[in-house]
Amino acid sequence: MLFSEDNYRFMYAALQEAEIAYEMGEVPVGAVIVHKNKIIGKGYNQTEQLKDATAHAEMIAITAASNNLTDKRLEDCDLYVTLEPCIMCSGAALLSRVKNIYFSTFDPKFGACGSIYNLVNDGRYNHKINIYSGLLENESSNLLKDFFEKLRQKK
Repeated sequence: MLFSEDNYRFMYAALQEAEIAYEMGEVPVGAVIVHKNKIIGKGYNQTEQLKDATAHAEMIAITAASNNLTDKRLEDCDLYVTLEPCIMCSGAALLSRVKNIYFSTFDPKFGACGSIYNLVNDGRYNHKINIYSGLLENESSNLLKDFFEKLRQKK
């Protein structure tokens, strides 16, 4: 699939968030929420720093975007994330009514947008999210591989 220049720009912004996580010793995942062609929320994994299993990049970005719009609903918003969302993050995207999810690379261990589950397009919910994958896949995948290689070397 071909993506627009804006799609690349927003995914690059998510990748920059992932790089912040990498530098902090967190699993390098970054996310941004876009509304009307403007980033209104961003986040990177902070589970280790905050000692909080729910501090995923998507959750932080969704909270920031909701605060920005002063609304729990993120209708007409797009989520860009460097790794396929897990069940928790997919559920939060459903509940917040995100319109589109763009992610870089599939997550064969926890993915809930096509890898293990396809929660957002299950058909049993009153909301459906459009899913697009492969945007800056190599860059995101390489960052994750590098992170886990270095982690294994430390052990």
